[in-house]
Amino acid sequence: MPTWHTSAQLRTIIISDLRHAAIPALILTALLGTQSAYAAASHDYTITVDAELSRLDVTARFGGTINDIAARSRSAARFLIDANNCDSGKAVEIRGRRMLLAGTEIRCLTYSVDLAKIIRAEKRNESLAAHNVIASPTTWMWRPPLDTDDEIAVAFRLPEAVNVSVPWKKIDALDKTYRLTASPQSGSAIAVFGRFDTVVTHVASMDLTITLLQAANETATAAIVEWIRDTAKNIMLAYGRFPNPDASVVVFPVEGKSRRGESAVLFGRVVRDGGESVELLIDASQPIESSYGDWTATHEFAHLMLPYVHREQRWISEGFAQYYQNVLLARAGHYAQQFAWQKLHDGLARGHTSVPDLSPNEAAAGDERSGRMKIYWSGAALALLADIELRGRPDGEESLDVVLDRFQQCCLPSARTWTGIELFTKFDMLIDEPLFMDLYRRYADATGFPDVGPLLAQLGVTLDGDTVRLSDDAELAEIRAAITAQRYTEEPGN
Repeated sequence: MPTWHTSAQLRTIIISDLRHAAIPALILTALLGTQSAYAAASHDYTITVDAELSRLDVTARFGGTINDIAARSRSAARFLIDANNCDSGKAVEIRGRRMLLAGTEIRCLTYSVDLAKIIRAEKRNESLAAHNVIASPTTWMWRPPLDTDDEIAVAFRLPEAVNVSVPWKKIDALDKTYRLTASPQSGSAIAVFGRFDTVVTHVASMDLTITLLQAANETATAAIVEWIRDTAKNIMLAYGRFPNPDASVVVFPVEGKSRRGESAVLFGRVVRDGGESVELLIDASQPIESSYGDWTATHEFAHLMLPYVHREQRWISEGFAQYYQNVLLARAGHYAQQFAWQKLHDGLARGHTSVPDLSPNEAAAGDERSGRMKIYWSGAALALLADIELRGRPDGEESLDVVLDRFQQCCLPSARTWTGIELFTKFDMLIDEPLFMDLYRRYADATGFPDVGPLLAQLGVTLDGDTVRLSDDAELAEIRAAITAQRYTEEPGN
């Protein structure tokens, strides 16, 4: 049987630095030229939290001359109590969400933040137990900008029995010290202070760290952990391992938010802000067993197979996750093959009718609600087209799984935002004959929707009324079966 154990510490995702990412040659040359004259900076922050969780006191020591430091939240100044030069004791000038340091030669400053006020302003705290509080670092972490190799070592000084959860790489488990590095900042990461369960469970070659807020009873906790383990194993059915070897998951339990018989999973998202974390909202009143066939967590974990893609090309990342959530749930045995292809067929049909006058790039740049199906299924159509083309090549050695495997080895996790062109250019570098940029040029800025109907017919995916039927006599039936055939992940020692 697989084992899991409880830890008082949260492990975090390691973000690889920018030099591992794929960039077109001219851009890469320009970046390297800039970096040759750039010296990486290392800074040290000590963050002290009082016993009442009402105040944060920060001492920041800089590894070089700093012109200013800033907080990401526009409301951060509301929570600031004071900020002073460590040596002189003089107050630091505050302008909006920036502390101005230019010309002062400050290498050390202290500042204090009203944590209780941040907690009251955070609506998510209303659903948590009193001993768990969320306080996003965007509201209390005033820091210099971080370039490729810059880092901040953050040491927390916490009261006894109080834990901290942040999505940063852990340096010292006993000392609660973390390393904050550059990241795409795709959203606002959370920090949690208080008393909560942190479970570290081993899945194949990685440790999966799960923070469970508002701790449930032991039976519920164990069931949630096993479900998340199972979902992580779904993702490994793409190429045999998890895309990030040191993964972080935060579970927010709420009560009575879903109807009886529905999945317990209400919402999920991936945040890449100082680290990669997956946040899941769970209805604790529903049995977690109802969620094994739910796509939400598999979809979010599938996002980690790609880097953060620019918002105006998010149809690529959303679409690839849509494609893989169905493929991987079939491989795991949670979906029958017919059901998986029904889901894919129906989703592609919804994408086909969604905002037909817009291209995928236009839909992604506009209002997500009106073009949601175009955004979520255009990329899935391209993923399907690419997968079938690769699998049908004479050597038969490539597939979308293989491309993502090679991409993970070279380029993930990534500390930067990628454009669709950069991503597909890199994909083409990883295969024998280019394919992805041709698909991008054909469809990214074209109105309508990729015509996948003929391809589905070749795969033996046909309709009988509204029901998908699978034909084993179709031209590409073997390829269709290979994509969604049930697979198994062997764990070391089993």
